[in-house]
Amino acid sequence: MNKTYCPSLTEYKRRVARVVNIGGLPMGGDFPIRVQSMTTVDTMDTLGSVEQTLRMVEAGCEYVRITAPSIKEAQNLLEIKKELRKRGCNVPLIADIHFTPNAAELAARIVEKVRVNPGNYADKKKFEEIEYTDTTYAAEVERIRERFRPLVQICKQYGTAMRIGTNHGSLSDRILSRYGDTPLGMVESALEFLRLCEEENYYDVVLSMKASNTQVMVQAYRLLVQKLDEEGLQPYPLHLGVTEAGEAEDGRIKSAVGIGTLLEDGLGDTVRVSLTEAPEAEAPVARMLIDRYTGRAAQAKPIKPLVGEEPINPFQYIRRTTHEVGDFGGLNVPRVITDLSRLPQLEYADLRAAGHLYSSFLDKFQMSDLGADYIYSGERPVPFMLPNGLKEIVTHSAWVDAGQRLEHFPLMTVATYVADFSQLHPTLNFLTAELDALDATLLERLRTETTVVLALTTTNAHAMPELRRAFFELMNAGVTCPVVVRRTYAVDNPAQTQLDAATDVGGLLIDGLGDGISLCTDLLPAQEQAAWLRDIDALNQLSFGILQAARTRMSKTEYISCPSCGRTLFDLQETTAMIRKRTDHLKGIKIGIMGCIVNGPGEMADADYGYVGVGKGKIALYRGQEVIKKSVPEERAVDDLIELMREDGRWIEKEVVEEPVGV
Repeated sequence: MNKTYCPSLTEYKRRVARVVNIGGLPMGGDFPIRVQSMTTVDTMDTLGSVEQTLRMVEAGCEYVRITAPSIKEAQNLLEIKKELRKRGCNVPLIADIHFTPNAAELAARIVEKVRVNPGNYADKKKFEEIEYTDTTYAAEVERIRERFRPLVQICKQYGTAMRIGTNHGSLSDRILSRYGDTPLGMVESALEFLRLCEEENYYDVVLSMKASNTQVMVQAYRLLVQKLDEEGLQPYPLHLGVTEAGEAEDGRIKSAVGIGTLLEDGLGDTVRVSLTEAPEAEAPVARMLIDRYTGRAAQAKPIKPLVGEEPINPFQYIRRTTHEVGDFGGLNVPRVITDLSRLPQLEYADLRAAGHLYSSFLDKFQMSDLGADYIYSGERPVPFMLPNGLKEIVTHSAWVDAGQRLEHFPLMTVATYVADFSQLHPTLNFLTAELDALDATLLERLRTETTVVLALTTTNAHAMPELRRAFFELMNAGVTCPVVVRRTYAVDNPAQTQLDAATDVGGLLIDGLGDGISLCTDLLPAQEQAAWLRDIDALNQLSFGILQAARTRMSKTEYISCPSCGRTLFDLQETTAMIRKRTDHLKGIKIGIMGCIVNGPGEMADADYGYVGVGKGKIALYRGQEVIKKSVPEERAVDDLIELMREDGRWIEKEVVEEPVGV
């Protein structure tokens, strides 16, 4: 099996893509990775669209996409463009097209780039299972190609670029019938259109493989690159994005897990972070993701190259096989370890930073859905009984000095572990190591060890690939001990830490690597302990957010909400906040919140329930991809959504939690 999808697994090398010129601002090749976003104002509101575009450009947006759902919106792109140019703004404009080839053909004569979705460009999407013979399938493909050909010819004539943008949730019935709801189906959907472009000698094409599920998204992009090379097609530039990432912290983490994983491997020529927020909030996040790779090759320490074939399938999620140690590995969900070792002295209330809330009124602990499984207290064991379910890790020396208590679990260095095998906890020990420590002697010992969980660390700027290389070393040596990924960050820039950690750890989880996560800070507390605890609490919440975004541990409600555009039929930010307020206690349920029928139900992909705008003040409610209520007044739609969950036995009332001390 050909697994090649990036220039190098161990060095930072950006994939060299074909250069595509978009309105005088080229992308691909050696040009910088570009930032783009999309307006949310009604396209017929010319001045509103212009003002919003100017704000987006000011925020760092280099390409601006505007929806054109029909001929009238496509025509008004000319007025928007004229006004922008009159104000001295030459940002390239991209027309976003769904369902309407005639709008695309008009827009291609006006703007610098058009985006088409092969899943609904002259194709069918009725959620029907259709049996195709090879003959009828080929005939349907030819029909679509003939409908698509005029757009290609217009783009070629006018020098207009095109993005063929496949979305996981809007694959056509025809593609689904042959390839299923898979990354391969996404890739083949785009390649059908791309082959026609090449037949017409049209090469100003950008490709994207977006999904809300980060595993599917990453696998699809990788498979696309591999297929382009396999078929001898041009190395077209890639536009990266996670659809319907959501809002606030969750949206940023999810975007970083998907986009960052691909950037680590040198893939990507333009980025759009899709947040359910004002579009000018998206560009700074995209820029932070991109800028991490400026100078990466020079900053990184060399990583020893992999000998032989990589031991994972990069196009399919398969969790690394491990034996069970305590509650790590095997079939257990990845565990969260919160580092409290730098605090001078722990009290009951301090465990709130690990998600365990102490009520002085009730004199007991209450664990939140984001309660850590373990805390690391370092040299100073906790001086009181921990709440039920929470376990403690200490240094090996502290464990020995305290009499090797069974309720404590030691963390040791490789030197300590190799020097004396006799002083081990009988059931669970933690061993911290970097890639260079994994020599033949240690690997042989670990191959037969039954009580050790490895805590992998790195100080390499090219962190995720080095950690991945360490996993490959373990797998090729037949070592099946569980592994916790331990990363240390300076939390003086929480927004950057959020993106960095989601990339470093999320990229491993996407590939089935990792049985736990431990995020630490290397800063000494320069402020009062309450502020220091807030930093630790943020890292604890971030750990759970990364696991959720990588689809490896669902600990809270997931909101698959689109970022809004000119098609949106209600206030997405306000509605998402309202739904979140009433449902954020429903652990593990996925709710899709879509502004229009274009983005729902298809774009909700694997959501359990959907809230979709279908008209002014009218909402359709979905169970999965099945519409249950077609035209619910907006003012009672959330109540009806909750009632639908109640009917399914999935609704629980929100508990009133006693406010903990120390707030």
